[in-house]
Amino acid sequence: MASAKKSYSATQLSDWSEQIQGRLEELPLFQAARCVALYHSLPGEVQTACWLDAWLGQKEIALPRVDGDDLLLLPYTGPASLEQGAFGIWEPVLPASPTFMDEKIDLVIVPGVAFDRHLNRLGRGRGFYDRLLSTLRVPCVGVCFGFQLFDEIPAESFDRPMDAIVTEREICFAK
Repeated sequence: MASAKKSYSATQLSDWSEQIQGRLEELPLFQAARCVALYHSLPGEVQTACWLDAWLGQKEIALPRVDGDDLLLLPYTGPASLEQGAFGIWEPVLPASPTFMDEKIDLVIVPGVAFDRHLNRLGRGRGFYDRLLSTLRVPCVGVCFGFQLFDEIPAESFDRPMDAIVTEREICFAK
């Protein structure tokens, strides 16, 4: 998958990310959500920095912060609320008295290395999102580029399927 991503220019991935944003914003799940857990993307992932700017003020936004082997969902209040954290990912600064967002989340936008048409997700292998998603009872939407969507990928019994997957070309729902 890493080599596939490298075959596309940063401009192409950015254009596709904008298309994915548009498709995501059309989803009733997104439109109904008041508080969205998002992620700050790494190079080669569906780019989300412009989504943060577009949605700030329209929805409450939570971003993950790595805490040991887990992800904490903390409020995003603008670029000044971020610091570069684990793995070079921009994440919310941890205040002395943090406000955790888990109870407010209506929708989780989830990155992945690959997804399949059965709505399974393949992560980076550390299990951060597997652990987080096992604690949340809200809809989850995977976002990926079209070349990351397969007919079938390996899935374990503890993997939580997505409620939808959005690419630049399509939206997949459970059949």
